[in-house]
Amino acid sequence: MKKLLIPFFTISILVSCGEETEQITAQSGDAVSNVSADADLSPAQRKKMEENYKKEAKAQADLESSYTTLKFDKMVHDFGTVKPDTDNFVQVTVTNTGNRPLIISDVSSTCGCTMPKKPEAPIAPGQTDIIEVKFHSKPGQLGEVSKTVSVTSNTKEVISTFEIKAFVEE
Repeated sequence: MKKLLIPFFTISILVSCGEETEQITAQSGDAVSNVSADADLSPAQRKKMEENYKKEAKAQADLESSYTTLKFDKMVHDFGTVKPDTDNFVQVTVTNTGNRPLIISDVSSTCGCTMPKKPEAPIAPGQTDIIEVKFHSKPGQLGEVSKTVSVTSNTKEVISTFEIKAFVEE
């Protein structure tokens, strides 16, 4: 019985949909609407909406003014050829290129074999500090290795990255 009903309903739907079709043609150009989203608001509602908009715009401007910018002295550090199961160190200089103190809240990597250490104190505008990175290749980890170090800070992009590379061979 079910096998008979499914084709019947499918055909009924197709036939009913096809009866009132209207052809729509696409046109290029700008779409213009005279409909206003707030057309039916009372003056009190409109005033409250405008106040809320101004409050949100100020909050956004305050947030953006708290951002700063940073720059690394290198975006990629290549250790070259290294031996397995050895410690390799690099210091990456980070410069606060903005007008507010740079606060680095976290530094992490894509693998446990790469251990970065973040600066503890805020970095004043125009000043620099060091992010220390230790790369310790694991036994059996041979060939080309590439790891990303992520720096979380009070910049607009929130996370900035640089890369650590090495070629591990016996």
